[in-house]
Amino acid sequence: MVKWEYATVPLLIHATKQILDQWGEDGWELVAVVPGPEGANPVAYLKRPRD
Repeated sequence: MVKWEYATVPLLIHATKQILDQWGEDGWELVAVVPGPEGANPVAYLKRPRD
């Protein structure tokens, strides 16, 4: 059975693609993006298989 680790990452509007691309290169898969606290910068939820 696969075990997962998770990360939450604040996204900067002007650098969203670069941030997600970097996490993707490190093996993370995007699960969801939700608005940040008080409607500020969005937050990405990511997962990857645990070693």
